[in-house]
Amino acid sequence: MKLISKMYDHLHWANMRILDSLKTLEDQSHPAKQLFSHILLAEEVWFNRIKGLSSSAKGLWTELSLDECLKLSKTNHQNFKELLSVLTAANEEDTIIYKNSTGKEFRTTLADILTHVALHGQYHRGQINRLLRQEQHEPINVDYITYVR
Repeated sequence: MKLISKMYDHLHWANMRILDSLKTLEDQSHPAKQLFSHILLAEEVWFNRIKGLSSSAKGLWTELSLDECLKLSKTNHQNFKELLSVLTAANEEDTIIYKNSTGKEFRTTLADILTHVALHGQYHRGQINRLLRQEQHEPINVDYITYVR
């Protein structure tokens, strides 16, 4: 769980770097904003699934304002920090039962869900950087190695 905890600290650090970059864009309806909103909404949905709460009403592709992104990012960070602080290696194999956005039920281990959430955000942050580069903006370094340095 120590490594997963570190991955979530990186996730929050990377989210804050992307958010700071998005604040500098003149076009506040930039497509990168929708991708960033998706990252944060997915984090929230997965946290709710882990906690056994409903996640069916969440629109995973809703575009949030940058203020909403900041608030949700901080909430997600706090929620996962609290969750990870009480988990042990014994919890890693706990099975989480949840329904996806179409209502189909799945069973997945907690460790696999936590790993997915950390990697999912990194995937989309890469897409955001590609969009920024295409428009001659400087991509944001969100590499894990940069974080640990």
